[in-house]
Amino acid sequence: MKQYRISMKNKISLFLSLALLMSASAFAQTAPKGAATFVSMGMQVPNFRFEFAKGKTVTIGDFKGKVVLINFFATWCGPCKIELPKIQSEIWNKHQNNPKFAILTFGREHTWQEVDKFRKDNGFQFPFYPDPKRGVYGKFAAQTIPRSFLLDEDGKIIFMSEGFEEGHFNELVKLIDSKL
Repeated sequence: MKQYRISMKNKISLFLSLALLMSASAFAQTAPKGAATFVSMGMQVPNFRFEFAKGKTVTIGDFKGKVVLINFFATWCGPCKIELPKIQSEIWNKHQNNPKFAILTFGREHTWQEVDKFRKDNGFQFPFYPDPKRGVYGKFAAQTIPRSFLLDEDGKIIFMSEGFEEGHFNELVKLIDSKL
């Protein structure tokens, strides 16, 4: 039987690698949901500017006086693909003609071409906007999609969700219905 010798340097390296892996795992399990979120309930929405139509820029302040749903998604995101059809059927179809409501759906790290194609391919009627460099998303969070934020008429955050959970989505729908 052949014996293998591990050098002290390799033992130390292996030990440090395992310790780092265990620490990262423990942090991931104990980090509170929302730890990478930069806003909180009751806060005023961060000011941001975005391309509303190709070549036309607006600010979030232009939507003051409306209840605004801000949603972040990616075309490759599984939970987003569950949430977006529900936004279409349970929110947009009900409130699309209400002048006191707006929805801003941002494709995180996507271009106009990508969000337009995704929107068309999936039959969505509500508006999608590109956020190719996370310029808007970065005001709200560092990671995790889908994310939704509901603003009241004064631009205050009155609802937040991270990921997709049926119960949270139902809360969002009820809150929008009650505000409109």
